[in-house]
Amino acid sequence: MTALAPGSTIGILGGGQLGRMLAMAAARLGLKCHVYSDQPGPAFDVAARSTVGAFEDAPRIAEFARGVDVITYEFENVPLAAAAAAQEWAPVRPGPKALAAAQDRLEEKRFISSLGVPVAPFAAVDRAEDLEPALRAVGPEAILKARRLGYDGKGQVAVRSASDLPAAFAALGRVPSVLEGFVGFEYEISVLAVRSLAGETRFYDVPLNTHRGGILDTSTVPSPLSAGHVLRAQDIARAIAVALDYVGVLAVEMFYVGVKAPGPLIVNEIAPRVHNSGHWTLDACTVSQFENHIRAVAGWPLGPTERHADAVMENLIGRDVDAWPKLAAEPGAALHLYGKGDPRPGRKMGHVTRLAPKAPGSV
Repeated sequence: MTALAPGSTIGILGGGQLGRMLAMAAARLGLKCHVYSDQPGPAFDVAARSTVGAFEDAPRIAEFARGVDVITYEFENVPLAAAAAAQEWAPVRPGPKALAAAQDRLEEKRFISSLGVPVAPFAAVDRAEDLEPALRAVGPEAILKARRLGYDGKGQVAVRSASDLPAAFAALGRVPSVLEGFVGFEYEISVLAVRSLAGETRFYDVPLNTHRGGILDTSTVPSPLSAGHVLRAQDIARAIAVALDYVGVLAVEMFYVGVKAPGPLIVNEIAPRVHNSGHWTLDACTVSQFENHIRAVAGWPLGPTERHADAVMENLIGRDVDAWPKLAAEPGAALHLYGKGDPRPGRKMGHVTRLAPKAPGSV
């Protein structure tokens, strides 16, 4: 196993803000990035090279892959065929197995369950006739989710009773879906793990996450999760990473349902990439999730994951970004803007991380 030398090129599938921050982290290490996306995005502004092409264009993907040393991706809906075409010419890390697990919500639930990890009750819904039996199986309250292409609250509809089912299914376009039973939780967390080519796994501190309109609003470290439950959450994430033969940063979103529950942690979903709930690592850690992802896929030693400060990361959604002059002047605030135009509702325009001295004894 040979680490990529400075000057090597990392290919990134996807041109959004996560790709942008990966390219910036790579540049810090003397590595170049070539971004491939179906449309120009924020990553194009900072990458050494960029290519616009369809993800279904296998010859163009192959041409891109021949010019890089290793390939990663910044979103989980990269078509499997594109990853396979790229892998003919360069290593793809994380591997397509992780993409396959995360792209289909039903298969994701089945995969995680197969590891003995708790998930919400779930049932497949392929047609209208499946709706009522599915609701009987998962309970009286549920969420109907499209199996593919949903994120940030998109592609899902709350179901309060059997009478809601037809409209919910129609709202999703009657596509293959999964019905998930409602989970009564105290709060939401995520585990940010990074795994090297050699299988070494390190963890960032667990953030407490809040959402607004189905989109991540804030991530706060430290979280209120006890040290024992932090270890359990890390064990779950490690088991998932090992089962996927994973390389890079993996995010595992979980519900904390309370100490009285048989299993206090329930996995909601996984993201085979750097994650919004880890943006605070850019300012509160010596080595961010983005740099550690680059280190992992390039075969470098992993960097430290400890934080040197407490932090609250807040997303700037839509017109929130208009407050940038005030945020830029705020003491203790680190402002990150993604260079996007058109601050439409629901669009992530940037984030701000507010730092404070690390509380004694915090984890």
